Amino acid sequence: MAVCARLCGVGQSRRCRRRQRQNQQGQGSDSDMDEEEEEQIVGLKQSDAGGGGGPESGAATAGPSDACENGSGHVNRGSLDSTSTGPQHPQSLAELPPELLVETFSLLPGTALPNVALVCKKFRQILNTETIWRRRCMEEFGMKEDLRKMEVEGVSSRDIYVKLLHPYRQIFGLWQPDIGPYGGLLNVVVDGLFIIGWMYLPPHDPRVEDPMRRRPLFRIHLWESKKSTVECMYGHKGPHKGDIQTGKKDEFSTKCSQTDHHRMPGGRQEEFRTWLEEEWGRTLEEIFHEHMQELILMKFIYTSQYDNCLTYRRIYLPPTMPSDLLRPGLFKGTYGSHGLEIVMLSFHGNSARATKLTGDPNVPAGQLTLDVDLSRPVVLPDLKHQRNIEELSRLVLGVHEEVQRAQQQQQAMDTATAEGACSDVTAAGGVEAERVTGTDSPPPEPSSSISPPESQPFVLPLGVMARNEVYPRTCRQW
Repeated sequence: MAVCARLCGVGQSRRCRRRQRQNQQGQGSDSDMDEEEEEQIVGLKQSDAGGGGGPESGAATAGPSDACENGSGHVNRGSLDSTSTGPQHPQSLAELPPELLVETFSLLPGTALPNVALVCKKFRQILNTETIWRRRCMEEFGMKEDLRKMEVEGVSSRDIYVKLLHPYRQIFGLWQPDIGPYGGLLNVVVDGLFIIGWMYLPPHDPRVEDPMRRRPLFRIHLWESKKSTVECMYGHKGPHKGDIQTGKKDEFSTKCSQTDHHRMPGGRQEEFRTWLEEEWGRTLEEIFHEHMQELILMKFIYTSQYDNCLTYRRIYLPPTMPSDLLRPGLFKGTYGSHGLEIVMLSFHGNSARATKLTGDPNVPAGQLTLDVDLSRPVVLPDLKHQRNIEELSRLVLGVHEEVQRAQQQQQAMDTATAEGACSDVTAAGGVEAERVTGTDSPPPEPSSSISPPESQPFVLPLGVMARNEVYPRTCRQW
């Protein structure tokens, strides 16, 4: 009560208490702390609690009468804590607002979200948010939002990710079917609420500039049971049951379970005419060349026996380098009686190579169809001499002879090096310099400072028939 009385201003004055303390100095002990010191400690704690400034600090140190509540000698610690702590800072992820957790979880890869759901009940509930899984579908698989279709189908983004996109993640991208020498180009993408395998076909010969054609071979989607279903799209009777097997790396297989859907009422003859119109854009009567008819019939017999039961191998596009003459990748071009085909252009040091994605019995798919030595440019004559096929042949044969001489010199140099003759090795160095240059002036090295070469006129020689009259009339000399 004595402490309470003094806090309330009752009893001896402060000056009297100080005089009395000086008279009794040295007589007290630590356990008998002077009440004036206790009062000072209480006042110090109050000032610390209100040290942040503002109305709260003023109220905490307003006076002795404000420090006591309910007539007790103990200060109300709850009131002091409320004025000293301020806004609470979260100590863990679980204390963050839900909207921040949704944004954070949506940045994680979908494969990490199941582990996040095991942390606590709150995280598991937040991971049911549609926004998180919709963002994963868009960023990882390029799926475009189609909310209306999703509402009609009654599926969520989480179902699409977990039961459709993630299980078939290995088959997305470019593939080459194993169809003997003919090959092909397949692109597996997300299309709406489906995974569709599109077979890309070159335009009809000889229209090289036309866009590529495509037709679906299979599709995968979710039924109402929320289970993924594979359907074969081959033939003209609509989708039917199919299957996809993914075992080895960079390889998968498709199988049709209802091949009778591929048959047509008119039998093989009707199937051939339909295939010919789709593949070549013409009828058999319009193809007058007998050898060409044989090649077309051979391709139909060979490819139709697979019935869309194929094995696909992944295609890796070549990298792009600043020194490339043009951007590498996929190109289409005419191959005479075999029609238009697709090749992949890539650069390897001083050589440019074209590999077939679609092929024929002469040069099958997967084989090299073009190999250009970029270190030996051919200087074309003027247009008058370009029309003379003998002049062009002389230029080409001259380059071939130069290459053969360089190869012979290289073999001689390798032999001399193996024998260990120092003099021969020195002479071979001069031979090597001659082999690299080939002419008095060395070929220009690719550099960003070198301006692109000017276009040079180009025409086909007389007597050479172009399947497409709209061929390039200029070329670049490097």
